[in-house]
Amino acid sequence: MELTCCSTSGSVPGPCRPPSNPRRSSLSPARRRCARVPYRSSASRVPLLAVISKAAAVELDGPATSRAVRRSGGGGGGSLQLTKSSAAMEQLDIERGVCVPFRKYTPEMVRSKVLESRGAILSLVMRGVEIVWNLGFYWSTLAYDCFVGRDEEVVPFRAMQLRNLLCDLGPSFIKAGQVLANRPDIIREDYMNELCILQDDVPSFPNQVAFNIIEEELGRPLEAVFSKISSQTIAAASLGQVYRATLRDTGEDVAIKVQRPDIEPIIYRDLFLFRTLASFLNGISLQKLGCNAELIVDEFGEKLLEELDYTLEARNIEDFLENFKADPTVKIPRVYKQLSGSRVLVMEWIDGIRCTNPQAIKDAGIDVNGFLTVGVSAALRQLLEFGLFHGDPHPGNIFAMRDGRIAYVDFGNVAVLSQQNKQILIDAVVHAVNEDYVEMANDFTRLGFLSSDTDVSPIIPALEAIWQNSSGKGLSDFNFRIVTGKFNQLVYQYPIRIPERFSLVIRSLLTQEGICFTLKPDFKFLEVAYPYVAKRLLTDPNPALRERLIQVLFKDGIFQWKRLENLIVLAKENVAKMSSNPAFRGKDMQRSRDWQVERKLDLKDTIKDGARLFLIDEGIRRQLLLALTEDSKLHIQELVDVYRLVEDQIDIPSIALEVVQDLPTVARDLMLLWSESVLSQR
Repeated sequence: MELTCCSTSGSVPGPCRPPSNPRRSSLSPARRRCARVPYRSSASRVPLLAVISKAAAVELDGPATSRAVRRSGGGGGGSLQLTKSSAAMEQLDIERGVCVPFRKYTPEMVRSKVLESRGAILSLVMRGVEIVWNLGFYWSTLAYDCFVGRDEEVVPFRAMQLRNLLCDLGPSFIKAGQVLANRPDIIREDYMNELCILQDDVPSFPNQVAFNIIEEELGRPLEAVFSKISSQTIAAASLGQVYRATLRDTGEDVAIKVQRPDIEPIIYRDLFLFRTLASFLNGISLQKLGCNAELIVDEFGEKLLEELDYTLEARNIEDFLENFKADPTVKIPRVYKQLSGSRVLVMEWIDGIRCTNPQAIKDAGIDVNGFLTVGVSAALRQLLEFGLFHGDPHPGNIFAMRDGRIAYVDFGNVAVLSQQNKQILIDAVVHAVNEDYVEMANDFTRLGFLSSDTDVSPIIPALEAIWQNSSGKGLSDFNFRIVTGKFNQLVYQYPIRIPERFSLVIRSLLTQEGICFTLKPDFKFLEVAYPYVAKRLLTDPNPALRERLIQVLFKDGIFQWKRLENLIVLAKENVAKMSSNPAFRGKDMQRSRDWQVERKLDLKDTIKDGARLFLIDEGIRRQLLLALTEDSKLHIQELVDVYRLVEDQIDIPSIALEVVQDLPTVARDLMLLWSESVLSQR
């Protein structure tokens, strides 16, 4: 039977670029990764810290692992050791707080790849001349515009000219343009908006070239594996493009992602030139951003080489599948590893409805509110629970399934947060809720937004102003894009650098907020986000989050009863919305034992921990007693109000029994504390 080409029609699914998971056996030597510890915490650029934290404070006071490791290198030169990398690479490691035994990228490796022969050197020189000539000419036009005083009026034209220039210079520059579209610390906003077009509008390469690459990777003719394949690309990106095909053996529809031909030497050559040019800009970069320009190139290069290896993407898909295996509301395509390689990735075809088509979603009978709740919860789980998140969730990469699920595709651009980064981010959120702007500024230094020797005192009033202005109208009018715009203005005034992994987070949140507005113009992103955050604070078993919960509930040594009540109300709201979603009632849900549906707010562990802290921690005990006796009267009514909120969610007798069973352990801890205090007095 001959292979037939077909053109696709109807709903357009998509490719898959992968991710990675914190909970699975991440110590596998084959994957050469450091230990990954599951943890939760949101991370984003400063706006996320600002947005989630301050808006949380507004809501709570108002009415009503992860992965601790980056991907290690697989192919070409991936086993280079971290000997004398560079000051920039060492700085990246310090900021991330992770160990990286093997890298796909180091400046030394790139240099050795590019300068390995005389022919390569000649090609490098010619490429350098091409880049300098084109960029130099463009730069001269900007200088001329400024000289004649028309620089502002021609911005739209110059921004479009820059986008076209990057396309002409090839995949490395297209990728660089996509990165710049999320870097307000480097490029102005009007240029950023134009460069966003590069995320969806990239020229494709000829089909026959793509088919030859697929056959080389498979080691077999196309017709031996696929019964048909689309005659046109489904999607084209800077590094590859996607086709739809049907497997001959099983009849399953799949997406085939194919890498652009001969792209690897081009990428290495351009990275070498990028870093060489960056070395001449270190002085300016230090003044404007507080870091070497080389560090920015190293961040970009490391991420780019990871995306270039599709075997890493296949591992990432497995990790996302593992993360969401117990969540029936999220669909992740599986990967066919036996048909995939470093340049070709074959994945399950997702037959969903694009989120840019709200009418089609409504016509399919999908509950828009339920779908948006599922989408926001899935996004927050990636950030707060797994520490692994989709870095490019634009409308072409997110689909609505007809049973109410949300489906993600194209996982090439993902990022991970180390345990250390997440811990600092949680601290920043707590400091924002408690309006401790001095500590918040210090948190940004520890995360790499500011260099360690930066004087944060001038930045503190600016952070406070952004906070107070953005939260003045309350949660219902809170908007990520508005806060991000205010922060973008701040980065031009102070030496703030936005680390690559955090710029991906804020882009992810902004993009998904934009999708929500497309489907429902009056949608309030944070009204859905905060019930999830509240539930995690109240129910997460992680000791770090329990500690942060205590910090949130105490402000200036005073227990915040209203915050506790609103946390419970919001958390119950999240449980109710998620448990009523149609995706939980599907046939697949009924067949799967792994999927879990929360019908009630599980506060058992939280109550047990609270009782334990009350008995053991003298400081907490004193503060709670003061809260109950504030203003020389017993505040019993507050306790009654809290109990009424949770009485239908908990089984008091079973909790009391567990507390009693835990008393011997508590007694032992009390004796240890007493003995330590006695010994310390001697």
